[in-house]
Amino acid sequence: MIVGARIDFRLIHGQVANLWAHSRQVSRFMVVDDEASADDMQKQVLRMACPATCRLSVLSVEKAAANITAGKYDAQRLFIVARKPEVFVRLVKTGVKMDELIVGNMTTKDTVKKINRNLACDQGDLDAFAELQEAGLPMVIQLTPQDNPEKLVL
Repeated sequence: MIVGARIDFRLIHGQVANLWAHSRQVSRFMVVDDEASADDMQKQVLRMACPATCRLSVLSVEKAAANITAGKYDAQRLFIVARKPEVFVRLVKTGVKMDELIVGNMTTKDTVKKINRNLACDQGDLDAFAELQEAGLPMVIQLTPQDNPEKLVL
């Protein structure tokens, strides 16, 4: 059961590990990131940031999609975190179902559009958001669970 899907360039950190884990009663965080899944140092840092009450998976997009669609996490309260919206495009295309996408902190060197002080997108991000919108996935900007979600308007 997917209880949350979030874009945050920092992946697992204080806001995600504490606030989102508590508000959504997360039992497993899944970091979906091809680079991090192949880097033992990044995986170790993410394990240290993950709350002791939650399990953690750090997987490539392909492995994450396969595990989710096979029902491997159906009995858990899964919260997915990725750095970029392109990851969620790839997950949706493989049949992963999410109720909404929570857009948190995003930054890019090649900013094409700054949406707010915590959200700067490049053209690839904008294209991915447009594709997710076309797929019918609701998207909201929300830094913490206490903040009111704002509909992402492109």
